Amino acid sequence: MTIIPTIKWLTDLNMFAVNRLHAHSDHLYYETMEEARSAGPMAMRYELNGNWKFNYSVNPDNRPRQFYEQDFNCSNWGDISVPGHIQLQGYGKMQYVNTMYPWDGHNDIRPPEIPMDYNPVGSYVKLFHVPENMINKPVYISFQGVESAFYLWLNGEFIGYSEDSFTPAEFELTPFLIEGENKLAVEVYQRSTGSWLEDQDFWRFSGIFRDVYLYTVPEIHVSNVHVNVELDSTYTTGQLQLKMKLLPSGSASSNIVAELYDTKGSLVETKSGEFVEENGILSMTVDKPALWSAEHPYLYKLYIKVYNDSGNLVEVIPQKVGFRRFELVDKIMRLNGERIVFKGVNRHEFNCRRGRAITKEDMVWDIQTLKRNNINAVRTSHYPNQSYWYELCDEYGIYVIDEMNLETHGSWQKMGVVEPSWNIPGNKPEWQNIVMDRAISMFERDKNHPSILIWSCGNESYGGEVLLNVSRYFKTVDPSRLVHYEGVFHARDYNDTSDMESRMYAKPADIEKYLTENPEKPYISCEYMHAMGNSLGGMYKYTDLEREYPMYQGGFIWDYIDQAVIKKDRYGKEFLAYGGDFDDRPTDYGFCTNGIVYANRELSPKMQEVKYLYQDFKLVPDQTGVTILNESLFSNTADYHLEYILFLEGQELYRNKLNLAVVPQSEGRVEFTWPVDIVSKSGEYCLHTSLNLKENTLWADAGHEIAFGQFVFQVGQNNLCPVKGDLRVVHGDVNIGIHGRDFTVMFSKQVGSLISLNYAGREMIATPPAPLFWRATTDNDRGYSQGFHSGLWYAASLSRKCVAIDVEEKTDAVSVAFTYKLPLNDKIEVKVGYTIYSDGSVCVKSVYHGVDNLPPMPIFAVSFKVPADYDQLEWYAMGPEENYSDRVMGARLGMFKNTVSDNVSGYVMPQESGNRTGVRQVSVTNHEGRGIRISSVTDPLECTISPYTAFELEHAQHHYELPNVHYTVVTVAGRQMGVGGDDSWGAPVHDEHLIQAAGDMAFEFMIQRV
Repeated sequence: MTIIPTIKWLTDLNMFAVNRLHAHSDHLYYETMEEARSAGPMAMRYELNGNWKFNYSVNPDNRPRQFYEQDFNCSNWGDISVPGHIQLQGYGKMQYVNTMYPWDGHNDIRPPEIPMDYNPVGSYVKLFHVPENMINKPVYISFQGVESAFYLWLNGEFIGYSEDSFTPAEFELTPFLIEGENKLAVEVYQRSTGSWLEDQDFWRFSGIFRDVYLYTVPEIHVSNVHVNVELDSTYTTGQLQLKMKLLPSGSASSNIVAELYDTKGSLVETKSGEFVEENGILSMTVDKPALWSAEHPYLYKLYIKVYNDSGNLVEVIPQKVGFRRFELVDKIMRLNGERIVFKGVNRHEFNCRRGRAITKEDMVWDIQTLKRNNINAVRTSHYPNQSYWYELCDEYGIYVIDEMNLETHGSWQKMGVVEPSWNIPGNKPEWQNIVMDRAISMFERDKNHPSILIWSCGNESYGGEVLLNVSRYFKTVDPSRLVHYEGVFHARDYNDTSDMESRMYAKPADIEKYLTENPEKPYISCEYMHAMGNSLGGMYKYTDLEREYPMYQGGFIWDYIDQAVIKKDRYGKEFLAYGGDFDDRPTDYGFCTNGIVYANRELSPKMQEVKYLYQDFKLVPDQTGVTILNESLFSNTADYHLEYILFLEGQELYRNKLNLAVVPQSEGRVEFTWPVDIVSKSGEYCLHTSLNLKENTLWADAGHEIAFGQFVFQVGQNNLCPVKGDLRVVHGDVNIGIHGRDFTVMFSKQVGSLISLNYAGREMIATPPAPLFWRATTDNDRGYSQGFHSGLWYAASLSRKCVAIDVEEKTDAVSVAFTYKLPLNDKIEVKVGYTIYSDGSVCVKSVYHGVDNLPPMPIFAVSFKVPADYDQLEWYAMGPEENYSDRVMGARLGMFKNTVSDNVSGYVMPQESGNRTGVRQVSVTNHEGRGIRISSVTDPLECTISPYTAFELEHAQHHYELPNVHYTVVTVAGRQMGVGGDDSWGAPVHDEHLIQAAGDMAFEFMIQRV
């Protein structure tokens, strides 16, 4: 029967796949064993990637309706690259929204209606000749990803239609191919019924964004393979069962042979059998198989060989196999018998230039980054990823929650309020098939990947019978995995949808409450630590739960990579853009920038904390040795070198390596061997311990650090030698000058501050020091409404009044102190005193006297500017990356260098960044090594040294809005509040990391010439 395509399918819930082939496993296949062993590109595939002719229409009424016809001339059309998004290639408009539907405010519609006034249509044409090796054979086409719906024609004949942007759509072309040039025409719609199911937190693109290829098959072809692996309860006997389905072909198969090889290439087991009609089943038993885990991702190679009735080999399928058992035992998820903890991250497929059309190189970089930073799990938020990603997870060792392409957030939650009056799919039976199709497509493609431990029924789609049925489907077809769905948190009538309690952004206290009230299910945070901008503060509060509560089994940070897109400003300079920068409305602006990796695939400073808190090995050193807590499931510390290094005041004294075998889930200790009198000198000692790879791996070279711990101790006292010498004091009408042998320090009574610090003719003060109580608002601060709650500290930083100046002259020192009142309260007083010594050093002490009923203070600091030439920094502090009081666990005490510009972190929206805690000293010098050194006097300091003031950062929405650099801004703080990260829409920083303004505070530091 001839099918006549109609645009009405775009809103028909029953028309989501027309002539589309059944979903199947993503296995490769070859005609010879030699090809199969090499596992190279398939000879029976022919890529259609590259340039296609293209026409863009803003809506269906304007599309070239007959473009698929043979005599339609599209030679004057433009070109577009496949795979790629339409909106990233000069057509249409970019748009980013989070939870609301992209047409909100434009179209008053409800599902399954879609906007037709703005529904961009991409008309694609590709001309091709049938490859020689496919002539007179069946030919099929595979679209690996098209967003969000498309119609397909070949040589003017309608082929089929498909929805679901993130799983393959395949069609047979054979009857419609002609000799010579063939015309393939694809009509892609940005919006369809499927768009209601694809309301993920991402850029709303459209187009053919994954690979397109032709393929043929041998005379007998296994179209679908299910490799089901089971382990017995002792984990010593493996059962491998193969279920295979043949593509109907008319050719008879005589037999199948399955051969299993280990990683050394040795044959482990072989089995043979026959197909019954189109189905084949083979089983084999493997004694004491090497087991697969993220720590040791052991993969056997299975070769499935298909012979015809003449005994000739016609097809070989190479399939990697991992033996592992994942199960729920006594309310705890276990892998190969051991309690698993997911140290995970949510990951969107994203590239700042290509959007979701990412490359294999991107994926390899990503998988290596995860492994290097102790991340063991990924949730494919919120759609099936490219098949190659699962291959990498199998090979490198990453646990996967594979999530089907479903999110209907805007249908049940509006501006944070749960309001499911028109939620889809809910209990609406008319939505069952279109939703179930997405589950089937994901399962069938991905089922053979050992890295996938959990199927997920989608994201943030509330609850109901439709999703409960999806969960039942997964459990029926695959008892070897568990099923996840967070949305039942809001719809407890459907609690059975998920095998685990999964929540988003629950606070540590809420999680503890669940875990202490006789819970029925193990707990994971499918999203936690909203890493928007300068974030991830307080992450340790979550990872601490791993050791206290066995039913707490980890979580997945939101998220892996910033979804920021390269754009050019009006002067032609590239910058990373976010929602709204493309005049897209509505939009959720910078809410797409939540990554622990920047959009350009550079690590953000947040990764330092992730790597430390996710490490499987906890190193707890003291002065004599180190205790190692091996929290891994299957790894022995004998696989690593234990290195220990002793520092005195940041300078290395001694380094050595040891080997120590601590078996999994146990504790061990080793004592250090020190040279005699190694700690005889007075001073601060710091001991660094680390575990480092002994050998190269797929993801890192030998020597890569996978665990770290430090111990700081003091020997004796660091006594400051009194400085002797004369000082000359000049009391002018306006200024107070203190003069030494080759320096001048000058204070202005009019300005109410230090105005000159001149060493041998070099002026170091570009702008006078002033008390500072405000930091540039972070994304989390903005979400908490910091400006509303604590904005008076912004005013206080700009509006102080000097009410007293005190001068005290001593034999070897002169003190000048300024007392300030703030507009907040008459009783608040801040005093900044300067003591000048005869060698030109200046001791600065800031004292604050607070009052009750004031909001928390963002920072208690003194800030000043020096000339911009002084941009070279050398620290003895916690580092090397920026850190804050609630994000300092992964930092280490040491000497390190950077430049002032390095301290402007790459958060897409300018904000507070570059802080260091535990600052003992930092030198600010020019390229000749001249400048000043700032040192702590009693307690370590916090310092931010930046090209910009807090206020310049505060008022810039993009980095290009920041002024040209004229100064180095030195901010020395007694304390800065933490950055938080429980969420970015209201969660405050935890109390212990706030600065309460009611009490008294003081800090001091020394400025010395360098």
